[in-house]
Amino acid sequence: MSPMRKYGFAWVTLGFFGISLVGHWLFGWFAYVDEQAMHHAPIQVGGYVVEMLRDTLENWQSEFLQLLWQVVGLSILLQVGSPQSKDSEDRSEAKLDAILRKVDPQGADETLKTLSRKYPDH
Repeated sequence: MSPMRKYGFAWVTLGFFGISLVGHWLFGWFAYVDEQAMHHAPIQVGGYVVEMLRDTLENWQSEFLQLLWQVVGLSILLQVGSPQSKDSEDRSEAKLDAILRKVDPQGADETLKTLSRKYPDH
């Protein structure tokens, strides 16, 4: 599977992020120029960059970082096997093993060995 397809959601999210960031800075530039003209002040790129960095970090602090922590933090906890995720995975696997042993008592062990080779534990 290609990386574009495998990580499609991430690419689309990154695209939305890039478009919104460029839009934020572009329209921020227009607002900055209008504000400077209204106050008869010179238009300085340095002043604009400082103002936009401040605005961007304020937005990220209040919204993006909170959401990022919820998504990434939860993903990390699930991947490392936090107690909340590990119990349900182990329980589900044990149930499936028990069902397989009931359905195919003679071939269950061989099937489980094959699955263990194909999908090794981390």
